[in-house]
Order: sequence, then structure tokens, then C-alpha cells
Amino acid sequence: MISPLEMTLFLLLASVAGVVLFRFLNMPPMLGYLTVGIIVGPHALGIAPNTERAQNLAEFGVVFLMFSIGLEFSLAKLRAMKTLVFGLGLLQVIGTVASAVLVGFVLQRWAHVSWQGCVALGGALAMSSTAIVSKMLAERLEIETEHGRNIFGVLLFQDLAVVPLLIVIAALGGNTDDLPMTLGVASLKIVVALTLLLFVGQRFMTRWFNVVARRRSQELFVLNLLLVTLGAAFITDRFGLSLALGAFIAGMLIAETPYRHQVEEDIKPFRDVLLGLFFVTTGMLLDPRVLIAHPLLVLTFLLGPVLLKIVMITGLARGFGATPGVAMRTGLGLAQAGEFGFVLLNLILDKHLVDATLLQAILASMLLSMLAAPLLIQNADRIVLRLSSTEWMLQSLQMTRIATQSLRQSAHVIICGYGRAGQNLARMLEHEGLSYVALDLDPDRVSAAAAAGESVVFGDAARRESLVAAGLHRARAVAITYANTPSALRVLHNVHELEPALPVIVRTVDDADLEKLLAAGATEVIPEIVEGSLMLASHTLVLMGVPMRRVVRRVEEMRDARYSLLRGYFRGSDDLSDDDGHEQVRLQSVPVDDNAEAVGRTLEELGLTTLGVEVTAIRRHGIRGMQPVPETKLRAADIVVLRGLPEALAVAEERLLRSRRAGMSAA
Repeated sequence: MISPLEMTLFLLLASVAGVVLFRFLNMPPMLGYLTVGIIVGPHALGIAPNTERAQNLAEFGVVFLMFSIGLEFSLAKLRAMKTLVFGLGLLQVIGTVASAVLVGFVLQRWAHVSWQGCVALGGALAMSSTAIVSKMLAERLEIETEHGRNIFGVLLFQDLAVVPLLIVIAALGGNTDDLPMTLGVASLKIVVALTLLLFVGQRFMTRWFNVVARRRSQELFVLNLLLVTLGAAFITDRFGLSLALGAFIAGMLIAETPYRHQVEEDIKPFRDVLLGLFFVTTGMLLDPRVLIAHPLLVLTFLLGPVLLKIVMITGLARGFGATPGVAMRTGLGLAQAGEFGFVLLNLILDKHLVDATLLQAILASMLLSMLAAPLLIQNADRIVLRLSSTEWMLQSLQMTRIATQSLRQSAHVIICGYGRAGQNLARMLEHEGLSYVALDLDPDRVSAAAAAGESVVFGDAARRESLVAAGLHRARAVAITYANTPSALRVLHNVHELEPALPVIVRTVDDADLEKLLAAGATEVIPEIVEGSLMLASHTLVLMGVPMRRVVRRVEEMRDARYSLLRGYFRGSDDLSDDDGHEQVRLQSVPVDDNAEAVGRTLEELGLTTLGVEVTAIRRHGIRGMQPVPETKLRAADIVVLRGLPEALAVAEERLLRSRRAGMSAA
């Protein structure tokens, strides 16, 4: 028997290999985790036993995921979503359970499943995967979209419904006479737990975090964050609710405090690692032999519930006022089975409500639906466009709104994302008299900013149609202001195909994806951590008594090494030499005369690079071409922009002038 350390190392190795493979195939990494779990689980290779301890640890991945999702919400948003949570979510669960009972009644002659078993199975099949859907929507920046809110409203009610369903299933396996009393006690527990967390916690959270923050200890801050997250999960668990619900509420409470963004960064490592372990342990539950022994049964339980939930949720969403496209996306997002469904299946097995073989086939179909979920969500737009005749019209109207906003703009900047960074950029552009069009997916933010007269419209910057409608072909630059690499790569791909010469500036948190973004066509990548470290260093040097001019030079040198677009500057009459005599890189414009010998010669032939001078741009007929290639031939009236040290620039200019004089003498 292998040791816990060997098991941990093996799971890490298998997970890394699986994620690398699925990333190489451009598929979601969670499919890699699930596949690894299936292969190494007790029903396949049997290398990793499906221990209860591993499952309990993996549950914390869902806890931290729900906590981070709660950070994106607020109590005001939750109140605004009450119709979706207790309307759409309630009807979805009831509808799925009722459909299961109806199907069981019709097939009773062949299936031999009691009505109690049908009710229990309906409750298990009604669940959707909070972990998969939340992660997919977050990666696709669709949490704040209309269908994203519908999906989260239903998921929240499903989390609330887990406890009553557990009580009902337990009662169905025993004496059903005590069911009303048991449900009444459970409802009272839910009310007490939510009141304790929402009302008492709201007043307590900000004050407590202020106390912790004043200690100025990062270690204490992270410890307190773990305490709050797991403490809220513990409270809901003790009241018979799910751990994930308590973590979600804790995230909402912290979202009301000034520490939201710091908390979001600190929680990511715990969330991603444990969530990966959750998917691995979920994959361990599948017995591949069931697929071989009962393929038709598994296929029936796979397609039946998935299609039923798609049709039902689409119809319910339409009844709640959603457009056909939004309703279909909601149905596709919730069609798969959920992690809480496995909890209900275990209870069904303990109470002997359904035959064990049938239950294993249902388990296999649920896991397969979770494997198919990322593919459904990724291709939701294509599916909707094929099935909905009105979706083309609605998308055309949205593109028309964007185009109407951008028609007045020319040589403008397209700002992708209108958060804090995007708004600061917009204000600076306005101060310089430059125009912009901003695209954002938060309807509340777009509505408030548009009402204030700012040039922002609702639209997904990662979509080709949105960029075209925003005037991509007339724009001077694109700025991606949100730190989301997958979405930024989609924007870069579209820009590169439509306007390959258009400069794109990308914001990131750090340098982790620098090479990937540059390879995708980013003109410049601005990591927040680099700029923060430069400001920290400059202030520290000033406080240590280093002369301000020297500090500015040091910072410029660091930026020169990091940002190619910021290297060098044009010298003016008010520029003074540094107090230590240091020479800085400068820019200089040299016009090419009609009679110059440089006319018709390539940059390589002129040999300017041998002098340590770089040609950064050539302006021709009023058009500026950046970073010309060595094979570029100079023409009469060109203006060549050189970059280098003052001495080298003087030699390069003298060479060009000498050539011109030589040409004039020859004439």
C-alpha cells in the first residue's frame, strides 16, 4: 500500500499531465482533472483509492469557489435577484422532480422504481454543477450577463434546496408520517442561519477586518480570511445547510468592505488547488465497466435529463421575461448534473430506494454530463444562433447600439472593460482631447456611466462583431484594461485578423502570461506588479536621500528595459543634463532631402545600426510607419526617427547630412 506522500505526488503528477494535455487540445482543464480521476480511480487502474478523507478535502475547493463568487455579488444584487432565486430556481427543482415522477409512472412496468425512488432521483438530477458552471462563466466573463445572472439564481436555490431534499430522501426511506414536522424544523434552521450570517455578519464584518488590517500582518490577514470563510461554512453546515452556501454568504459580506480586492487575490491559491482535487475525486466515482455492460441505459440517463433540463429551463426562463437567446444559454448552462447530486445519490443508496445497478448507471451518466458541460457552455453561442431565429436580430440590435455610439468617433481608442483601470484611462484621454469607445459586460456599470454621458456601451470585447461595431477599422488603438488572459487572447486574435497593424495595449497582474500575450500580437503588456515595484523603489530612493533627477533616470532605465514604446524621448530646450553627467537615450527626427544619396537605399545598406542607432519609425506622406524592417528603402521627403545616445545620433545625422552634401556637390 502506497503512503499518503506517494499518493499526493502521484495525483499531482497525473493532474499536471492531464491539464497540460487538455490545454494543448484547447479544452477546459477541469476535463483533465475529471479524466485523471476516472483513470486512476478504484474502478479503473485502482492506483488511487477513493477515500472519504480525499473527498472531504476536495469539498473545500467548492467552498472557496463559492466564496470567490460571493465576492462578485452584494446584498443589493441578491435582493434584486430574489425573483430568479425563489422563482426560476424553485420552479426548476420542482419541475425536474415532477418530471422524474411522471417518467417513473409511465415506465413503471419496465423500470420497477417506486414513487419514492423517483422523487429522490428527481431531486438528485435537478442539481447542476456549481463548480464547473461558475468557473466556466468566470473565465468567459459572463457572470454579469443576463444569462449568467439567471444561472446563478438557479444555482443558489439549488444550494438551498439540498437540505430539504436530504431530509425528504431520508424520510422517504423510513417513516413518511414525520415528513411535515421534519421539513418545518429544517425551514426554521435555514431562517436562523441566514439571519445570523446576513444581518449580524453584515454589521460585524467591516469592523473585524479593520481590526485585523491595522495589525499590518499579511500572515494574520490570510489566517483571518480562512477563519471567516470556513467559519461561515461551519455555521451553515451545523444548521444542516451546505458548506458552499455559507462560504458564498461570507463572500457577499466581505464584498461590502474595502478589502474585497485584496481578499480576492489571497483566496485564489486555495481555491484553484482544492477545486482541482475536487474534480479528481469526482472522476474517481465513475465505474467505466458500467459503460460497457449497460451502454444504452447510460446513454438514456445521459440524454434524457440533459435534454429535459435544457427544454424546461429554457421555457421557464422565457416565462420570466428572458429573450430566446438568453433563455437557451441559461438552459445549456444548467443542463449538466451537479456535485450535490452525488451527495443525494449516496443517501439514496443508503436508504435502498433504487437498485444499485441502476444507480451506478445514473452516476455514470451524471459524470458524463459534467464532462460534456464545458463543451456545451463553450459552444452555446453557436447552438443558440442555429436554433433561435430571433437571436440574429437581437445581436444585430446590440451591434447597432455599439455602432451608433462609435459612428461619431474616428482615430479613437477602443477600451475593453470599463472598470477602474478603464475609467481612469478614459478620463486621461478626455483631458487630452482624445475620443474613445468603451465596451463592458456589467449592465449596471454601463447604465450608470452612459447616463453620465460617458462613451460606454454594453458589449463583449472578445467578440469580433463587437469590435467591428465599435469602429475597429477607424480606431487608432485598442486597450484591454481587465486582467483576464483568455479573454485578452480572444481580443488579440480578432484584432490581428481584422487590423493586424493596430496597436493593442494589454493590462495584466504580473508577467506570468507576458510571452503568450506578446506572441498573440500585443504591442505592449503592462503588468501592475512592475509599475507598483517601480513606484515603491522610486519613493524609497527619494526617502534615502538620492537626488530626484537620478531617481527619475533610474526609473526611466527600468522602463526602457521593460517597455519598448517608452524608450527614449525628444530633447527640448528645457532639458538639462543629469547631475552625474549620465547620457540618456533620445529620439531625433531627420528629414531625407530630395537630393540625398540615402534615397533609394535600404536601412541595412545605410548601416545606421552599426553606429548603435535604431530606426524606430519612418513618416511618409503624413503616415507614420512603426518599426521598419532592414529592407525598407528610403524615399524623398521621408522623415526618419532615430533612437540612440546623443553622440551616436550626432554621427548618424552627420552621415546622412554628408551624403546629402556629397550628392549636391556631385550635382
